[in-house]
Amino acid sequence: MLTLASKLKRDEGVKTGRSTGGPSDSSHRVSIRDRLLIKEVAELEANLPSTCKASFPDENKLHHFRLAVSPDEGYYQSGKFQFEIDVPEAYNMVPPKVKCLTRIWHPNIAETGEICLSLLREHSIDGTGWAPTRTLKDLLNFDDPLNIDAAEHHLRDKEDFRNKVQDYIKHYAR
Repeated sequence: MLTLASKLKRDEGVKTGRSTGGPSDSSHRVSIRDRLLIKEVAELEANLPSTCKASFPDENKLHHFRLAVSPDEGYYQSGKFQFEIDVPEAYNMVPPKVKCLTRIWHPNIAETGEICLSLLREHSIDGTGWAPTRTLKDLLNFDDPLNIDAAEHHLRDKEDFRNKVQDYIKHYAR
């Protein structure tokens, strides 16, 4: 992350006429998305619960990262779940793309990894969809059904639902 912050500092120097010794062509410009992400990633990391950890495969690409979640309570306790977050160039006008890489039995997550959150939709009927005022920290809320079978299973038989979740954890989330 320091590398991207260094780019920002160098670009500011070029804009104001203070050269930092690096080239000043357009290939070194930092996008609005990346400027926002420097602040938002720091805020996200500062607010992550101890059961979550963000990792960046390439420290120069804050727009692509993973979030590891290891719940310490509830149905998903003892599981280790990986999420991939891609922040598009048009961020913050459009939401990030989030996918669960770990197979999971969850009302808000399809078995293929798609996640249903109102705030991940650009346009939402209920008014809770993505808005430019939202930040990455808002992604930590998971309250929107997608996997209808899992949601109905939870409503119909909570104990059997818990057993199925534990079975998935044993097979996919260790």
